[in-house]
Formats: sequence, structure tokens, C-alpha cells
Amino acid sequence: MASTVATDSSRASARPGYGQLLRTPGAWTFLLPGFAARQPFAMLTIGIVLLVQSTTGSYGSAGAVAAVTGVSMALFAPQSGKLADRYGQRTVLVPGVLLHAASVSVLVALALSGAPMWALFAAAVPTGASVPQVGPMVRARWAARLDGSPLMSTAAAFESVTDEFTFVVGPVLATALCTGVHPAAGLVAEAALTLVGGLLFAAQRRTQPAHGLLAASERVEHASALSVPGVRVLAVAFLGIGSVFGGMQVSLTAFTEEIGNPGANGLLYGMFAAGNMLAGVAVGAIAWKSGPRRRLLVGYTGLAMAASLLWTTHSMLLLGALGLVVGVFIAPALISGYTLVEDLVPASARTEAFTWLTGAVALGQASAVTVAGRLADSYGSTAGFLVPLGGTALALVTLTALRSRLAPRPAPRTVARGVGHRVPVTVD
Repeated sequence: MASTVATDSSRASARPGYGQLLRTPGAWTFLLPGFAARQPFAMLTIGIVLLVQSTTGSYGSAGAVAAVTGVSMALFAPQSGKLADRYGQRTVLVPGVLLHAASVSVLVALALSGAPMWALFAAAVPTGASVPQVGPMVRARWAARLDGSPLMSTAAAFESVTDEFTFVVGPVLATALCTGVHPAAGLVAEAALTLVGGLLFAAQRRTQPAHGLLAASERVEHASALSVPGVRVLAVAFLGIGSVFGGMQVSLTAFTEEIGNPGANGLLYGMFAAGNMLAGVAVGAIAWKSGPRRRLLVGYTGLAMAASLLWTTHSMLLLGALGLVVGVFIAPALISGYTLVEDLVPASARTEAFTWLTGAVALGQASAVTVAGRLADSYGSTAGFLVPLGGTALALVTLTALRSRLAPRPAPRTVARGVGHRVPVTVD
């Protein structure tokens, strides 16, 4: 079957498989270290929540510190992506992972010493700002190697599956370390994985996309990926997805505390992430006849409907099942959104575009953690689940109203100057 798909890959209806994708020369050299370096996005928020809650006794305070980290990441991530497009990924990544490891260490030390909240907030800023944008960088490497190939849609699905696998492993690992070893163990592990994985990823220079090769006319036209209307619409949609991640993390933690079984938090969040991962595998394996814009709208509608039921559930079994369903609908929305970037944004600005979307998830997650934490403190865990409902509903309304802005960008008028349409990879 794989060979049949390979021979028919020129047809739009065919979808090359994961096996063909992973045989792309050089792929494994950046995939393996990239997986370890992606853990901050999965472990950082829950690690902060568990550490600060254990030292202050307040979910609201824990959520506020985590929110500062998320907002800082959302603000700085696009700038990191823009710098990577201009100067190269390695130039940005190496100092970034070093700063992140140091910042996490300071945050842990302050929390354990009972430092005031303003000190935790101050340490949270560089912690979030320095989170390495490895996921967008991996996507940019795929785009550079597969530009114009039908494998690009498969790569988008594969990356979503990889992201969600980190959300299966990361929260479970962080929760197990924080509850079974020490409240700070989750963050310590997160910093170590980031440092080692990030440096190994940065060392893979042969697969790094070229930088600084675009014609001046295209650099002016696409000075920022956010200038593309479709990217702004996708950012709003990804804010809603972030509200699901943040609301689920805090509310599930509060729920398991209420029922006297805090160790079940990792299991429940793992079921949510597993639904996302399994759906991602399926989405990548299907040869879709509908376009990514329609798949995004359908997937997001299902996500909003499933998220609207979370606050009604009081049983651990039902909550786990519903979390699984919510996760199933996140994958099509994420994959379709990332796939649309290839049609909306020129190759010269894709790393930045991917980081805007990642930053939007982080900002939505940060806002959700704050609001859900306050609601959980005041009204219990059930109230915290209202946050994913509100976030996805508002994003769905925006996405539906502005769906016309997700149409592919027009082809460039001059082919001869289209250096950015096929970005070569650098060679040592």
C-alpha cells in the first residue's frame, strides 16, 4: 500500500504515509533531539502549578505565576521565530536554552525559599521568554525539505502527533515527579531535558533552513507573518485551543485534589492528550478530499461542543472519557491550522508564523490557567471547566465569521525572483 501511495503522490487525493515521510534524508537527526527539547511546553505550566501550589497552598497564586510565564512566552516566541528566520535557528537556540535552564533554576529556588509573589513573577518572565521554540523550528525544517511536496501535509500531521505525545508524556512525568519525588522535581527535569535536547538539536546544522537569502522585495512585503490576515485568524483559533489546555490542567489538578486522589491528575490529563494524539495519527493517515480550511471549521465546532460539557461532569470516569473526546477534536484543528500556514505564508516567514501560533496557544493557556485557578479557589474545580467552554466558543465565532481570510495567498507575480518559494538547506 505504501508503494502505491508513493507512485501516486503527485495526485492531490493521495496522502503519502508516515513511513515515506520518515525516510526523508536527515529527518531523524532533528526529530529525536527535537522531541526532548519540546518538553517545556508540556511540563512547564503543570510543573509551576504543582510547585507553587505546594508552597503557597493557592491554585490562584500558582496559576498567576504560570500565567506570567505563558504571557512572556507568547510575547517573545514570535520574535524568536523572526530572528531564527533571519539569522538561523542555531544562533537563537543555543543562548535560549542556556537562559531557560538558568531561569528555571532561579524560579525553583525562589519558590522553595518562600519568596514573595513579586519575586516569583520576576523569575517567571525570563523563564517563559526563553522557552525554546523547537516545535516551530522542526516544522520549518520539514517545510524547507518538503516545499511543494504532498508529504508536507503528512509532516503537519506527524508534528501534531509528536506535540500531543509530549502532552501524554510531559504532564504525567511532571506530576509523577512532583507528587512522588519532590514538588520541584518536575521543573528540574524539564530544565534538564530542554538543555540537553536543545543543544543536540542546535548541533544539527545540515537540516537547518537557510536564512537571509530572500530577495529584498519579498522581505519588505512579508516583514512579519502577522501581517497576513489568515495568520491573525488562526492565532485567535489557537488562543481557544490554549484555553482548553490551561483550563484542563488547573481544573483536573483541583478535581483530583477534591476527590482525595491527586496522583490521578496525570492519568486524566494523559487521557485527554492521548485522544489528541490518536486523532492526530488518524488525520495524518487519511487522504482527505476536503481542504484544510473546512477541516479546521468542522474540527473546531466539535471541540467547542465537547468542551461545553466539561463543567457538567462530576465523575472521574466520565471526566476521563469526556477529556478523551475533547482531545480527539483538538488534533484536526491543530493540524489543519498548521497545514494552512504553508498556503498563507511565504517560506521566508514560516518559522515566525509557526511561533505566532505556538505563542497564541501559550497565551490562551496562560489566561486560562489564571482564570481557572481563581474559579477553582472560589467555587471548586467544576467552575474551572467553564474556561475551555468560553475560550473555544469565542474563537469559533471569530473563525466562522472570518473564514474567508484563510484562503491561500495569491501566487507571486515574478517567478524569477521567487527565491523564497523553495528554501534550500544549509550545508556545512
